[in-house]
Amino acid sequence: YKEVSKMALEIYLNFEGNCYEAVSFYSKVFKTEMQNIMYYSDMPENPDFVLTDEVKKMVLHTFLNINGTTVMFSDCPPNIPLKFGNNTALVINKDNTEEIKELFNALKEDGTVVMDLQETFWSRLYAFVEDKYGILWHLIYTGN
Repeated sequence: YKEVSKMALEIYLNFEGNCYEAVSFYSKVFKTEMQNIMYYSDMPENPDFVLTDEVKKMVLHTFLNINGTTVMFSDCPPNIPLKFGNNTALVINKDNTEEIKELFNALKEDGTVVMDLQETFWSRLYAFVEDKYGILWHLIYTGN
């Protein structure tokens, strides 16, 4: 018996000025529709947080539905420096090897293959890749 959670876990990814480019990329890779994008220019004016023309063009918030999960995106404003690390990774489980291969090939473009597509003791097909935006992805075949 598996209890279904009433509230799904959602993911928030931050970028350093290239959020729109990344969201466009992931929209194509995962064949999902881009959603409404809020820009920093949409924020009400605040004398304590003056926006430059460059910051006004940055993404304040958007999201994609990736594999049934809401993944949210934003550019970090200049007063909050972005820190990349390997303490977070996204996991995609698929029961179709062709989909795993297609995702792997798209995500590794201009990225780094940490572990190439291969059979492991836990999956007939698995890969671990860091994409061109520094996001880590585990791709796991869940079929028999």
